[in-house]
Formats: sequence, structure tokens, C-alpha cells
Amino acid sequence: MTTKVITRLVHLQITIDRCADFEAFVGPRMGRIAAQPGCLGVRLLHGQPGHYFTVSEWVEEKDLEAYRDSSLFAEIWPTVKPWFAAKAEAWTTTQIPF
Repeated sequence: MTTKVITRLVHLQITIDRCADFEAFVGPRMGRIAAQPGCLGVRLLHGQPGHYFTVSEWVEEKDLEAYRDSSLFAEIWPTVKPWFAAKAEAWTTTQIPF
């Protein structure tokens, strides 16, 4: 059985007055997220004003869960959560092979 790569999509709506703070805080930490065991890569995308998306790929779901239990996640999430304009939305997906 082949392990499917996990892709995690997270939509974050940040209050407009905190967007610069969000980018300044999260941007430098993206490399540290990418260096987590089992992480194949991570991107931070910007959409409409205040709308951000993270897209990360993981070897297995257990790797994603280990990151979510890590000290790095505990450093990031409590800092950015007060800047949310709406509840974060997240999806864990796998690619459909064709």
C-alpha cells in the first residue's frame, strides 16, 4: 500500500489593521514549519484583502498532527489567533490520482 501525501489547506481571515503584523510574524517562520519532520513544503498565499491561505504537504497525517502538537505551532497559533476576523477554516486533503 502506498502512503498518500497529505495536503493541508487553511484559510485565515485577518483583520485589515493586523495584516502587516501577520505577514511579519508568520513569514519568517515558514522555513521552520517546512523543516518539521515529514513536511514536504509550505506556502503562504494572499487573496482578497485580509484573506490568507496556508498550503502545506506532509508525508503522513501523523506528521501533520506532530506539528500541530509542537512548540512551534504553540508559538505561532496563540499569537495570530487574536488577529482573526473570522474563525479559521481548515481541510486535510489527498490528491486524486488520474
